[in-house]
Amino acid sequence: MPHKSATIPALGTLLTAMVTPFTEDGAVDYKQAAELATKLVDEGCDGLVVTGTTGETSTLSDEENLGMFRAVKEAVGDRAAIIAGTGTNDTAHTVHLSQQAAALGVDGLLLVTPYYNKPSQAGVRAHFETVASATDVPVMLYDIPGRSSIAIEPETMIRLAQHPNIVAVKDAKADFMAASRVMAETDLYFYSGDDGLILPWMSLGAVGLVGVTTHVATRRFRELIDAINANDLETARKINFGLLPVVRATMTRVQGAVAAKQILKWQGVLPNSIVRLPLVEPDEAEIETIREDLAEAGLVFS
Repeated sequence: MPHKSATIPALGTLLTAMVTPFTEDGAVDYKQAAELATKLVDEGCDGLVVTGTTGETSTLSDEENLGMFRAVKEAVGDRAAIIAGTGTNDTAHTVHLSQQAAALGVDGLLLVTPYYNKPSQAGVRAHFETVASATDVPVMLYDIPGRSSIAIEPETMIRLAQHPNIVAVKDAKADFMAASRVMAETDLYFYSGDDGLILPWMSLGAVGLVGVTTHVATRRFRELIDAINANDLETARKINFGLLPVVRATMTRVQGAVAAKQILKWQGVLPNSIVRLPLVEPDEAEIETIREDLAEAGLVFS
């Protein structure tokens, strides 16, 4: 039986961690969310993460989270996998939200490492196993110690891989040595959680990307992944280098959701770039820097 990295994962290979559009009065704009989801799938995404970090999940109510899952699932149907961001730092709440998401027919759950509480590795494992056992929906673990303050250690990951519903990892810590060990000892699908590192990640055996910059350069990221999978390294390197200024614009100047919404507004995809506090829209200096980065990649907006 081939290692999972040699097969096509059910959750897709090019996944966008979607922004959550808002109306001018700050309400969730489900119509715009559906239109954005459709556009992303039309341009090459085969998976969408809904209300993750980039979706400003920490400022959404459960009702709004569920509304987003419903709107996006109805918009794209079976054309792409819908992964619901249901992870919180409260295990009971995460179970409840995950069960509600499962009832809506989502294709996967994204579970972030419990943040702020700083549990032990035993607590991390118990949290994930409890949530994974609460539904039959495949689970993608989200390892992002820069936000959660703790990492999922390799030993913990290897034990979690024994759970039948835990099938994938979004890795946003880029510890390639640790990830290589987990890949060698499990059949977990790994996804790059860093838009600028997809090429090295996939060379290790990762199957794709959960990205933010994919909002604004979807087709180029699709071409990049396809080139890597075709073993066309020359083309992949060329595409990757060309995308770096776009990644810099989206991921390094301001928070990713803030930048993505601003660029989507310039592209005419979203009518506004509204975010919820404590996030704020970019100031004039930040906007100018983002524009300069995009211009380096040949993207100029009026």
